[in-house]
Amino acid sequence: MPTPTVVIEDAAVAAVALDPVRARLLAALRTPGSATSLAAELGLSRQKVNYHLRALEAHGLVELVAERRKGNMTERLLRTTAAAFVISPQAWALLAPDPDREPDKVSAQWLLALAARLLREVGRLITAAGSRRVATFAIDGEITFATAADRAAFARELGESVSTLVARYHSTQGRPHRIVVALHPAMPPEEPQ
Repeated sequence: MPTPTVVIEDAAVAAVALDPVRARLLAALRTPGSATSLAAELGLSRQKVNYHLRALEAHGLVELVAERRKGNMTERLLRTTAAAFVISPQAWALLAPDPDREPDKVSAQWLLALAARLLREVGRLITAAGSRRVATFAIDGEITFATAADRAAFARELGESVSTLVARYHSTQGRPHRIVVALHPAMPPEEPQ
């Protein structure tokens, strides 16, 4: 059974996964497949598929699940090593956004830097935990504001409420936890490709 989610922190592995042909192979290999079946499914030559599968396997993105004889050949069945992959900003460490370098705390750039840090930190937690669960909590919702003034008032009240909760429960003892609360315009759902 593949790992639910793997966070890619290595730039070389990220580059391999981001190749368009290899990304299509990863999507197809959520269920085991062979070079022959993938070639037919994706409309590519078996040799080209084999070339890309070797690169994916060398970087730990796919694994061998079975071999079976077909005539005078051995067919290799592969699948992804994870149900999903996320590329951490750590993979591009020199270019990764950093909240400490963003002075404007109400800018979209600061929010993006916070999200990048969140992805890096949670990715490291998942990797360190192995098969154990990581205790996390998240809230996701959508709200429609009648006016910009309502949005500003909501953001102010939310900030005050969270600050009050943090002050009430913060202790100098125990394990630190990070809290990130974000508010941004919602995007329309993406059309399936």
